[in-house]
Amino acid sequence: MTHPSLNPHELWQSVLVEIELEISPAQFKTWFRGTSIVNIEGGTVTIGVPTEIAREWIQRKHEKLILKALRARNEHIRCVEFVVVKQRPRIPSTPTEPGTLPLTPPLISADGLHPRYTFDMFVVGPFNELAHAAATAVAKHPGHAFNPLYIYGKSGYGKTHLIQAVGNYIKQHHNALSVCYLTSERYTTEYVGAVQNNMVQTFKERYRRYDVLIIDDIQFFEGKEKTQEELFHLFNHLYQHNKQIVFSSDRHPNYIQNLEERLRTRFAQGMVVEILEPDYESRVAILKKKVTLAPIKIPDSVLSIIARKVPGSIRDLEGALNAVILYVQIKGAQPPPSELETILKDQHKPKRALSVQEVVQKVAEYYGVDPSLIYDKNRRKEAVLPRQVVMFLLRELLNMSYPTIGEKLGKRDHTTVIHSYDKIREGIGRDPMLRSQIEELRTLLTF
Repeated sequence: MTHPSLNPHELWQSVLVEIELEISPAQFKTWFRGTSIVNIEGGTVTIGVPTEIAREWIQRKHEKLILKALRARNEHIRCVEFVVVKQRPRIPSTPTEPGTLPLTPPLISADGLHPRYTFDMFVVGPFNELAHAAATAVAKHPGHAFNPLYIYGKSGYGKTHLIQAVGNYIKQHHNALSVCYLTSERYTTEYVGAVQNNMVQTFKERYRRYDVLIIDDIQFFEGKEKTQEELFHLFNHLYQHNKQIVFSSDRHPNYIQNLEERLRTRFAQGMVVEILEPDYESRVAILKKKVTLAPIKIPDSVLSIIARKVPGSIRDLEGALNAVILYVQIKGAQPPPSELETILKDQHKPKRALSVQEVVQKVAEYYGVDPSLIYDKNRRKEAVLPRQVVMFLLRELLNMSYPTIGEKLGKRDHTTVIHSYDKIREGIGRDPMLRSQIEELRTLLTF
């Protein structure tokens, strides 16, 4: 029975009721939250969705179901289209809604910089004070002090925050200068695309026009001879024109294998400085700084325990703090000592020993795909995102190496895993829906 008299809102709500019965609750919550009918014209219904990733997924996986439900209510509907409708970000109430995590990064701007990564939010301690001093000097006098600036240290020690703080400071205080931040993976991918499409000159001109170029994780250039050659020429052009260059890496340039010697010497000709592991007092200070972003107050005594129990990376500290905040949101009270011990233990080692198969199974179930598609070397669109998420979670939760992840998931090359990991990591920063999905999957796998 058709209902042509329904207005767009009533029509869509009716369709959503039917869709909710056909798919899993997790899929419905993930993909259909924030959707609406934005236009009906000439037998075509235009559905508004919040993000590009939602548009692609709904169109691939659920278009037939949606069209069938719409036509059951109005026989004059012939097709359905999907468009991204940008919504104004909600300002979280106090306290935040259950299930939301307050310490999530804001959207990335067009130049690749996170607005949150500033010098004001960067905690300085004995482990990073030299790197901070060098970064501050570069930000105040770009192109003249320490060019290039090369900051290295283990993953999670704050390198990305510091080099992006340089860019954000320059944007604010030297607004006539153009700034670009990108990862080495993105630079490589764009260069390969330019070669394939005979657009190398356009690629060259794009990056040579910047006054400040910041490249993260340059260790991933190792072994990429053609990309290294292009970077060498770009470096020379920028340096000769007194334009500032900033690099980060997980190791000193002398220890990057398969790196051209001429690049190695150029990386080292400015200032090379290391960020070390944060000491206990610095970890406490970092937690106090980060908790100012949360709408829930965490006592200093709890922060001290987190700092003592979670040595190592700042990323681990933030993860532990998020776990405590989530506990407070759910329980409505601070965790007692025994519960806090359990939370912090589980943050690094799940209650059960996770296996690759379990992660694959849970992610496949979440996205509604067959687990075999995760392992297969296929390019089916519905498998791309789940496979990338699996690679990201194996790296984050099991701390597996890139080559090991590739071996476990269909004997893939480690560069494919790196690309997937970086894509999800960057996507979390700019796509609230993807960020929510990753947090939900973390919870399903670790609690």
